[in-house]
Amino acid sequence: MKTLIENKNDNLPLINVVFLIFVPTILLTVSYILLGFVQETIPSLLLFFLLAMFILFPIELAILFNTSKKEFGRYSVRSAFVNQEKISWRKIFIYGVLLFGLAGIVSATVGPFENWITTPISNKLAEIIPTYFDWNNIEYLRQYPKNMLILTCVFYGIFNILVGPIIEELYFRGYLTSKISRYGKWSPVIITVLFSLYHLWLPLQNIFRICAFLPVSYIAWKEKNIYISMVFHCLCNLISTVSFFAVVFVV
Repeated sequence: MKTLIENKNDNLPLINVVFLIFVPTILLTVSYILLGFVQETIPSLLLFFLLAMFILFPIELAILFNTSKKEFGRYSVRSAFVNQEKISWRKIFIYGVLLFGLAGIVSATVGPFENWITTPISNKLAEIIPTYFDWNNIEYLRQYPKNMLILTCVFYGIFNILVGPIIEELYFRGYLTSKISRYGKWSPVIITVLFSLYHLWLPLQNIFRICAFLPVSYIAWKEKNIYISMVFHCLCNLISTVSFFAVVFVV
């Protein structure tokens, strides 16, 4: 298979990678918490995705564009496709669906175990964190007008199913993984752990996220094709989003 774009610089220090991951997500999370404490006009889920649209995703895309400009001469996302190879879309979707099935098994096994061991922490947090920030409190969410709920679901669907997964896969499995390729087979492991920890707004699901994303991260790295992880990521978020819609409007 032909490599699409040769790597021009894979010597990014790991501390720089950590900086590139956590500065954007810290800015998002701090903004989300501060605004959430001073207003409850819009649901917290809608507030989060609005902030992600204006803070998190623009920063990650700006880093990709600027790196591509430096390395390839023009603004683009080419820096996310360094050393990537073409494979058939049929193979990409087969990988994506199979890995999605594996994630389902992880969800049914690791998920309940993690919930069990984190319950004492979540109970303590529930005592000090306002109900506004609890995405699982559907009854609280239903207190908002129906048009606000529909708007929340629209943003949730667009950014959770498509925009978020695509940008994150370009950024993490594409750009950042290529920048630590010197670690060989450990590079997808490192990025997977950092990717999980980057979800500061969901701090009690790290075991599940790592177990679910590590196989696809490794396959995408091994096959040198991030479309595999994009398909997987979109499928996972599609199911969680549809489940959310069903609970809000049907159950």
